[in-house]
Amino acid sequence: MTTRRIMATSGGFTAGDRYSVARPGESIRRMLELTGKDRPRLTFVMTASGDDRSYLTRSYSAFTGWNVDVGHLELFPMPNRDPRAVLLESDAIWVGGGSVANLLAVWRLHEVDAAMREAWEAGIVLGGVSAGSLCWHTGGTTDSFGPDQRAVTNGLALLPFANGVHYDSEEQRRPLLHELVGNGTLGTAYATDDYVGLLYEGTEPVEVISDRPTQPASSKPGPMAYRVEHQGGTVIETPLPPGPL
Repeated sequence: MTTRRIMATSGGFTAGDRYSVARPGESIRRMLELTGKDRPRLTFVMTASGDDRSYLTRSYSAFTGWNVDVGHLELFPMPNRDPRAVLLESDAIWVGGGSVANLLAVWRLHEVDAAMREAWEAGIVLGGVSAGSLCWHTGGTTDSFGPDQRAVTNGLALLPFANGVHYDSEEQRRPLLHELVGNGTLGTAYATDDYVGLLYEGTEPVEVISDRPTQPASSKPGPMAYRVEHQGGTVIETPLPPGPL
């Protein structure tokens, strides 16, 4: 039986040792491991940034020396390859950050939304950061429309939950997510702090993954994920530390 998997993150890559070169974090390592392939085919989809070339170049560079075949799908100014073909030839797909509103509009125009669902149902591991996390959900909070956070409610809904990203680093994110869950604009949501990923199998979250090494015990909790739900007229936020759920 095919297992459908999505890695929804506020991270994925971490800073390298020099020259601002990124390196893959544990969430991306896990994605590649879950493909079950000795040399997986990883496809970058950077639609949310308008296929920004410097972003794409940094992402390619992060895999120097890795046993991975890396490719990408561009949609600006036009598809560089047949979207469905390139996505279904992948073992894992990583979606970069940027504007989730623009991403969803462009994907639907080029039928990438349908191809992503087909890839997911075929067992290709999907994942991404920020906009690349929000897109798989029903909706969430976004700065796609300007400096003030707003709701987006037209996600692909592969996952039947809303999503919050950059939960610990962007001050508008948490209160707005609580408000939207509380007033029914969004349903139950899962959120991630920076450098944290949430692995879904099927449509259920099964593990919280940190891209940063475990720090020595301290009085301050580290980055984690959260479940945000509306119960009995109250919004309840449940912390989900790294580890199996």
